[in-house]
Amino acid sequence: MTPIWPDHLFLVGCGNMAGQMLSRWLACGLDPARVTVLRPSGKPVAEGVRVVTDYPAALSNGTTVLLGMKPYQLGDVARLLAPLCTGDTRIVSILAGTPLAELRARFAQAGEVVRAMPNLPVGIGEGVTALHADAALPTASRAAVEAFIAPLGLAEWIADERQFNEVTALSGCGPAFLFRFIDAFARAGEALGLPADQAARMALATMRGSASMAAQASESPAILADQVASPGGMTRQGLNVLDADDRLLKLLTDTLVAARDRGEEMAKGG
Repeated sequence: MTPIWPDHLFLVGCGNMAGQMLSRWLACGLDPARVTVLRPSGKPVAEGVRVVTDYPAALSNGTTVLLGMKPYQLGDVARLLAPLCTGDTRIVSILAGTPLAELRARFAQAGEVVRAMPNLPVGIGEGVTALHADAALPTASRAAVEAFIAPLGLAEWIADERQFNEVTALSGCGPAFLFRFIDAFARAGEALGLPADQAARMALATMRGSASMAAQASESPAILADQVASPGGMTRQGLNVLDADDRLLKLLTDTLVAARDRGEEMAKGG
């Protein structure tokens, strides 16, 4: 999909996630002259990108605002930013636990409001970004948002906003869970007697190659696993351990449930 860049991009905050997104957009052709970053520290972001320490007197026509600060800062940000928004301002929020209704109330003058939940691999164009907007968002605007997000990786529209915690548990928190699995896989190889550095390299390469193969295959990962496993062979014997009593499925389900439930607690102020 060909990217569709906003006339102007105004980032409120440029921390880890927002910074990864911006880096990827710039690498994919976004003109840095179209970008302004509000950063209290004034620390430079990227060559050609304007950094300001206070809000401008007005937003340019056709500005997309990316809310990338901490969620607890929303009140202060909205107090100063909302008066600058007009009917052609698009708000894209990556604030965890901040529902669309609250964003709409805070930025009532903005024309469009979209929630987005990216994960860290967006910085290399291999991320997942969940998107949600109300039914009033025009089809053309949905397409424009999707084309803007496309350089970051997979973009998925979520019909039910209540599923954002589930999405965050799976794809938002998912990289950390997979990093932990890769580490455990390598340490298991070390426990068998392989040198630690060699086990780490082989585990990572195995994960990378297998993930690429799964992404390109027409078969599901479950079928691919069975295709690798010869009856009575080494792979099958190992799969029997993982599959016994659905122990791997139960472990991962418990992991995602714990993450989801914590998201719900945080949304309630817990």
